Amino acid sequence: MTEREVAGPGLLGPGVAGAPAGGWRTATVAAVRHPMPRTVELRLDVPDRVEHLAGQHYVVRLTAEDGYRAQRSYSVASAPADPEVELFVERLDDGEVSTYLADAVAPGDRLEIRGPIGGWFVWDGTTPALLVGGGTGVVPLLAMLRHARRLGRTDLLRIAVSSRTLVELPYAMELMDAGALIVLTREPSGDRAAARLMGAELMSLWEPGRTAYVCGSAQFAEAASQLLVDVGVPATDIRVERFGPSA
Repeated sequence: MTEREVAGPGLLGPGVAGAPAGGWRTATVAAVRHPMPRTVELRLDVPDRVEHLAGQHYVVRLTAEDGYRAQRSYSVASAPADPEVELFVERLDDGEVSTYLADAVAPGDRLEIRGPIGGWFVWDGTTPALLVGGGTGVVPLLAMLRHARRLGRTDLLRIAVSSRTLVELPYAMELMDAGALIVLTREPSGDRAAARLMGAELMSLWEPGRTAYVCGSAQFAEAASQLLVDVGVPATDIRVERFGPSA
């Protein structure tokens, strides 16, 4: 998830009561990767970690020497059974937290984190789901995919993701290996011409009883969720998580 605030539940879809939650911890950075330009993937060792549900997120808090604090929310990309927590962060030039995480953090560093958080956009691994992500909105969907893979239940998931280009799509190879529909708006994807996600494509992936999870920018989330409603998906079967610029 990029350095953005996560919008709260909207009018679409039910929440999940009793989702796990954890307090503040001091995590140790176990590994740092830069899989794409302007991004960083952090693997964190979290003591006394509360096992998350796929789709939940963590808050990362930084404290300056003068006491000033900044914190941002980032979705978890790792499966609940993973012994470490994986966060994917997009570096924003004016981001108080993302610039530090992308430019300065190294293995062995310690970070203040709180989580897991959220009972809205979560999947327990037992029900059929349609995952729809735009850009870095694919990150919580990766946690769902990895959870399904560990359970041997990838048959429960159908996935559609959108990006400007393939090199800008986080976890592109993992999504392709899972058979996800890859929608690119600035270049062709296989036999598909460059174009926005279409209702007919979502309709081909959805069926009654399948919950839809939509995650991305406010513009993408609004457009994708409207496409789902337009093709007949009940609003109560849609869960939406939107990103918006941080204050």
